[in-house]
Amino acid sequence: MTDVTDMTNQGSKKKILVADDDVAILDAVKIMLEIADYDVCTEADGGVVEKVRKEKPHLVLLDIWMSGVDGRNICRQLKADAELRKVPIILISASKDLARSCQAAGAEDYIEKPFEMDELLEKIEQLIASAY
Repeated sequence: MTDVTDMTNQGSKKKILVADDDVAILDAVKIMLEIADYDVCTEADGGVVEKVRKEKPHLVLLDIWMSGVDGRNICRQLKADAELRKVPIILISASKDLARSCQAAGAEDYIEKPFEMDELLEKIEQLIASAY
């Protein structure tokens, strides 16, 4: 079993996994997070759980509606896994009722599309600070 302290990376940068099936969103968010001095990895399909296990990110930004995959189910899988459950998750969606979906899936927070990058960065900083 991996302890939360094992989830930290060698360097000082915090790693964020961005999972979205829209490549334009992945690219834009990746660039903005890298400018904010985060190490960023991305996932465009349903391999999020495996990617989290491999990359050991400090936080996951997870789109609810990915092609053929429900991000809420991925969130539930991550939160059910003893090794991965402490990784904070922010659900991203243009969906109505996002707050209820976030709570039901076990995510720590959510942000509605379209979102302001400053708001996203603030949420990320708060969650990483409280988790680590």
